[in-house]
Amino acid sequence: MATTAGQVQWNRQVIFFIVILLSSKAASEPGRFSVAEEMESGSFVANVVKALGLEVGELHARGSRVTSNHNKQFLQLDSKTGDLYLKKKLDREEICGPTEPCVLPFQILLENPLQFFPIELEVKDINDNSPTFSDPDIVLRISESTTSGTPFPLKLAQDLDVGINSLQNYTISHNSHFFLHTHIRSDGRKIPELVLAKALDREEQSEFTLILTAMDGGSPQRSGTARVRVTVVDVNDNAPVFVQSRYQVQIPENSPIDSLVVTVSARDLDAGINGDVVYTLFQASYEVSQTFGVDPSSGEIRLKKQVDFESIEKYEVDIEATDVGALSGKCTVLVQVMDVNDNFPELTMLSLTNPIPENIPESVVAVFSIRDRDSGENGRMICSIQEDLPFSLKSHLENFYSIITEGALDRESKAEYNITITVIDLGFPRLKTEHNIAVFISDINDNPPVFIQTMYTLYLRENNSPALHIGSISARDSDSGINAKVTYSLQPPETGDLPLFSYISINSDNGYLYALRSLDYEAIQTFQFTVTATDGGSPALSSQALVQIIVQDENDNSPLVLYPLQNGTAPCNDLVPKTAEPNYLVTKVVAVDQDSGQNSWLSYQLLKATDPDLFILLAHNGEVRTARPIRDRDMIKQRLLVLVKDNGEPPLSTMATLNVLLVDGFSEPFVKLPDEPKDEPQNDSLTIYLIISLVSVSFLFLVSVILFISIRLWKKRNSVQGDRLGPNCRFSGHLMDVNDTGILSQSHQYEVCLTTGSGNTDFNYLRPIIQSFPPPVSDRKSDKDQVVQSTLHA
Repeated sequence: MATTAGQVQWNRQVIFFIVILLSSKAASEPGRFSVAEEMESGSFVANVVKALGLEVGELHARGSRVTSNHNKQFLQLDSKTGDLYLKKKLDREEICGPTEPCVLPFQILLENPLQFFPIELEVKDINDNSPTFSDPDIVLRISESTTSGTPFPLKLAQDLDVGINSLQNYTISHNSHFFLHTHIRSDGRKIPELVLAKALDREEQSEFTLILTAMDGGSPQRSGTARVRVTVVDVNDNAPVFVQSRYQVQIPENSPIDSLVVTVSARDLDAGINGDVVYTLFQASYEVSQTFGVDPSSGEIRLKKQVDFESIEKYEVDIEATDVGALSGKCTVLVQVMDVNDNFPELTMLSLTNPIPENIPESVVAVFSIRDRDSGENGRMICSIQEDLPFSLKSHLENFYSIITEGALDRESKAEYNITITVIDLGFPRLKTEHNIAVFISDINDNPPVFIQTMYTLYLRENNSPALHIGSISARDSDSGINAKVTYSLQPPETGDLPLFSYISINSDNGYLYALRSLDYEAIQTFQFTVTATDGGSPALSSQALVQIIVQDENDNSPLVLYPLQNGTAPCNDLVPKTAEPNYLVTKVVAVDQDSGQNSWLSYQLLKATDPDLFILLAHNGEVRTARPIRDRDMIKQRLLVLVKDNGEPPLSTMATLNVLLVDGFSEPFVKLPDEPKDEPQNDSLTIYLIISLVSVSFLFLVSVILFISIRLWKKRNSVQGDRLGPNCRFSGHLMDVNDTGILSQSHQYEVCLTTGSGNTDFNYLRPIIQSFPPPVSDRKSDKDQVVQSTLHA
């Protein structure tokens, strides 16, 4: 019986224990209450009696209290009612920071019997923080040479709220030169960028002031502003440019402090101090600035504190490179924190063939092996090379590889290849090893020389000095070494008319052309020949080019006067009637020049004349015309000295002499040339009248006048006697203008015979010879040109 009672008691204890165990397990599942932040101390949170399924007086009877793992107690429990109250005001940003959701774990402890009830208190965010900028003044220095569309990152605004209450958008005041672009990074942060809409002109406007506004999504909406001051930079026109705009790097979580993360590099094309670059963190968040540091000179990014994979898996670090002119460039470094995998793959090069010949397919470049000291997935590897190279990677035994060419290579297309062998393991994180191979391609003679031009035109002035360098030709050979050595030679002309080798010589090494002797433009104006360029390969390859030599004229020929003839024979006289009007065509000086171009352009100039004001000479056509009416006191025989000059440099000239006779008219039966002026008796009467008049004034003045008149008459008599015609002179048998129309109705030729008999005149007779001609042409100038041509023909 006792045994049975004991057995029953033992069964009751087991059942009770099982019930207690099940109750404890059910109670271990946490409940969750929520409360908004910033609620006043003593605010009601929840009633735990209902939530835990207890009786109203059970909490007080069993000795209940609130416990937590935090040093601070945020809640207090009324054990009589089971109501849970806030012990102090809660600030979600202070307690949890950016973590969402913000959950505070605590426990309800029942001491008798002992029992724990885990409970979570979620602190909900309210929009109690406005977006703020760390610096309300943002200064940007932008070069005026910056192209449109260039973005400029702006400083970020910080909003301690989370969710919809956090920072949502940026806006900027309107400006025609700029607009705002916002992009979202992988970590969810919104990055504002000021984008240049149109080019800046510092001389037009040197500074812009914009208002940047950051807004959250709460209700009511909160915002913060910053002033953006843009200064247009006039000098230092090259900003630093990073080698890569985005760096990706992986670091294990057990990396020691001060270990190198990555080295960024930026180049500034400016010289001197403007090319010095300083590296800094740009727009770094608090976490980034506390974790990473960058060397301002070398660009090395190192750890300032240990990273924790469980806390933050990756960092996005913005680096700014600034030169002394305040121009800057930016790049992004993505740092991936990886779990431990501490052995890198290893590569051992077994053989390397370098250089390899071109035009030979499937050449073996390298043979190598790889291994990883890790095991399992961390020890498995993937080997690869770049896909854009004419090489392929071939696998042999396990972890043995070879690199071969995919086809025939052309050294002239590319003489060197950089092959990067990349070995990546399959561990976590994946580690990789890269090995670079520089492969050189050797040359064969497969390219002929190529002239820069298929035809060369060279210009050479005549009368050149022998052995004169007149120009050069050049051919390029894409091969290298002896295969690219070019030799030049002249090809004999197809016809033997021109002795080429006596005119031209070529330097076989550099293609310089020389004129072996002096050339005469009047003898040869142009000629051409062929030049061959041959390389030094085996077999030799060659090509040809055509060279044309154009001889340029020099002013080496003086003008030749065709009319009037200047050969020293009897001078030819041109007759001009004394009744000729001004602008009467007397004659025309005809000259030619064997040179060409402006060297043959002739001009005429009257150097000397018996009466300089009687005749004019037209400078461009050589026509001699009367400048005024002929007076009786003009001398019968006029002598003109004409200078014919070309337009060369220096100009050459020739003298011509014209003899012009002034006649009363040569259509009459006789031509009378008086020895003394007819007005001489009239002059004597005038002299007597003057003497009588002057005697009444002064005897001394009368003597002076008589002496003056006597000398004047004596000179005039001598000049009349000197102008008499010679015994052998003949009048020119051409048309002469003796009326207003400028020509005669018929052509008259006069034969004048002169004798030296006694009397006051040398004329004995004048015999006309009359010939009939076609009707005259009305154009005076054309008729005169015919006269000149007739003279030249005669």
